[in-house]
Formats: sequence, structure tokens, C-alpha cells
Amino acid sequence: MARKLFKRWLPTPEKIREHPSVRIFGSLLHDPNLWHLNRRSVTVASFLGLFIAFVPIPTQMILAALAAIVFRANLPISVMLVWITNPITMPAIFYFTYKLGALAMGIPPNTFHFELSWAWLAEEFTHLWRPLILGCFLTGLLSGLVGAASVHILWRVHVIKRWRKRQRSRQARP
Repeated sequence: MARKLFKRWLPTPEKIREHPSVRIFGSLLHDPNLWHLNRRSVTVASFLGLFIAFVPIPTQMILAALAAIVFRANLPISVMLVWITNPITMPAIFYFTYKLGALAMGIPPNTFHFELSWAWLAEEFTHLWRPLILGCFLTGLLSGLVGAASVHILWRVHVIKRWRKRQRSRQARP
């Protein structure tokens, strides 16, 4: 069931190989381990995708694909989970991670007025980067661990349920 569910929602390997953002990896995408749907592959991909989603850089999909290749995790799941931080959710998520980082560092968060300009970014980022990076690391690590543990446990529970159901049906046979 879990494998069927993932296969229904995931694009085919051929479609992903043709995507411009992962085409740079070339023949590395031909490794069959990147497309397997098993508990280990999906668990590692969940951790990688959720952790990298909180890395405050614009090339998160490429970084997630590279991490999936290095750790031989499921590439589509790793890349798709990165889209938790999308242009709509990114400001709220990174503001939260900044506040969390400031709290973890024991410093009061700066109050600032956001402007979409290079001058504002160059001036304000010198004050914001340490708490932001720490908050992103903590949030990414926590969400990655929770996501990977959830996938691992839910997959295991599903397998046990299916196994027990098969066992009961075997015992019911004459």
C-alpha cells in the first residue's frame, strides 16, 4: 500500500531525468537506487528533503538532488519535500527560524522593517545571519528527524498490519 501510494504520486524517473534542474547530474541519475521505494530509501529521503528545505539558499532542489545521490536515497521524494519552503511560505518560515535562532542564542530578536532591496539586505543581513542560520539548522534538523522517524514508524506499522492480515487469511483457509 505505501509503495503503491508513493508510486501513484511520484513522477516517473524518465520525467525527472528530463527536468532542467536535475539534468546537470547526467549519468548519476541512472543509479536504480535513486528510484527505489523501500523503507530505508524513503526515510533517508524524508530526512534530507526536510532538512534541506530549511537551508536559506535559492538552489534547494539541486542541493536535495545532490544529497539524494550521495546518500542513495529516493531522489523524487527528497526533491519534492524541499518545496515545503516555497515563495509563499518562505517569509513566515524564515522569520520563525530567525526568532528560534535568536532565542537559542539568548539574544533579543531585532525588530526590523523589511524592504526588498540589495541595500537593505546588505545592511540588515549582517545583524540577522547568525540567528537565522542557527534557527534554520535547528528547525531543519528537528523537522528532518521527526519526518524520517514518522515515515519509518508508519512504514513499519503498515508492513506489520499487512503481515498480520496475510497471516489471518492463511489461517482461515481450509
